[in-house]
Amino acid sequence: MKILYFDCFSGISGDMAMAALLDLGIDRDKFLKELGKLKLDGYEIVIRNTQKNGITGTDVQVVLNDGHAHGHTHDDTKGHAEGHSHGDTLGCTDGHSGDSSCSHVRQHSVEHAHEHNHGHPHDHAHSHEHSHGHLHGHSHEHAHEHDHEHPHEHSHISRNLKDIEELIDASELNQSVKEFSKKVFREIARAEAKVHNKDINEVHFHEVGAVDSIVDIVGVAICLDMLKVDKVFSSPLHDGHGFIECQHGTIPVPVPAVMEMLSGSGILLISEDINTELVTPTGMGIIKCLASGFGSMPAMTVDKVGYGMGKRDTGRFNALRVVLGSVVDGGRVEDKNTEDEISVLETNIDDMSPEILGYVSELLLESGALDVFYTPVYMKKNRPAVMLTVLAEKGQESRMAELIMKETSTLGIRSRTTKRYCMQREMAVVETGYGEVGLKIATSGDIRKFSPEYEDCKRIAKKTGMPLREVYELVLRKAPELL
Repeated sequence: MKILYFDCFSGISGDMAMAALLDLGIDRDKFLKELGKLKLDGYEIVIRNTQKNGITGTDVQVVLNDGHAHGHTHDDTKGHAEGHSHGDTLGCTDGHSGDSSCSHVRQHSVEHAHEHNHGHPHDHAHSHEHSHGHLHGHSHEHAHEHDHEHPHEHSHISRNLKDIEELIDASELNQSVKEFSKKVFREIARAEAKVHNKDINEVHFHEVGAVDSIVDIVGVAICLDMLKVDKVFSSPLHDGHGFIECQHGTIPVPVPAVMEMLSGSGILLISEDINTELVTPTGMGIIKCLASGFGSMPAMTVDKVGYGMGKRDTGRFNALRVVLGSVVDGGRVEDKNTEDEISVLETNIDDMSPEILGYVSELLLESGALDVFYTPVYMKKNRPAVMLTVLAEKGQESRMAELIMKETSTLGIRSRTTKRYCMQREMAVVETGYGEVGLKIATSGDIRKFSPEYEDCKRIAKKTGMPLREVYELVLRKAPELL
């Protein structure tokens, strides 16, 4: 099984994600040919190899036909819609000390790339520092506008979600590229709508919907399609602190749209001692829509490593690392199991209705709990009661405890950290002849376990009149064919 792991030790932004994926060795000519299918005018992409902290990686800039390069540098002190770049001063020379092999690729009638050291180090990610001019980079995918006027043609572009989806649907891109691109835009639009108390169709992606941001998101989708990976995982996300400026005024880091996308997601966020933004809304939207899980890198063989460089010196190595690899033994890891630590929360309850307890269980699971269960117990004076047990990822204890306090009658909760061993798990699809059934496959060394998806089996049983147990048996008979 082919796996892609995003190591977000310095945050994530759209342009850094695209650069890191290209750095894995994707054929740039084929990539640009696919990107041309979007039929979006008015820009040029500059893809180059560069060095930071002695490490070679790839840097990507989108240069608009007004000559302004976009690449998010969390360095804007001005507005999210401008583009945040992780970093170093941008421009075709980017201020990097290392030599760079710079390939200017013309897209849709753009004459040439201007070397703007103008400064909005806009290239996603670190540091919102508006130095004066603009390297407008992939917008901080906030639907925020700058708090000052820019006489650039693209500053007048304003697209809503419908406009962007129509642009993508009208292209000749692969269907998987279209679907993932739209999924990311919908996620960002949903967050912006919530933050600004608007209907999702009322949100206008000013800079976010402009050329550079669309290139970021669609470019990442194309890279993923070309890599043909089976699963994507990510490290916990690292963001900075402090405040940045946008049209709406001074806003805190993590920025509101990122916080909204994190809300209820179960994604781990680590705050770094860096006084700027490291996770842009575009980067957040991409990784949330892409990753199957967040945590340590799975046991895997490493085939390739790519680095997507930021645009500013944050005092640390400012880049996004992606690792492409695979699991062994016919698509499964050789280790008998994986080991990690989780949090266990417990409380005894003797005065609540079973219906309410059922609701609490559902709510906890929807909020990211790994498991929730009740155990019959006897309390003081032999009062019958239940013990509520919640298993959660480390770092989620406070959120789960708050929810338990709010929804139950308990006055206190016990918490501890414990080790667990897990079999490797993946999903497959079995064609039964009556319809497809999802199949969970768990492995540990030579041990194999299969579990058909109940809802899929129930649907076939109701449609055919076949007993449910026979549908299960049919699926399990076909399961060894998947090994």
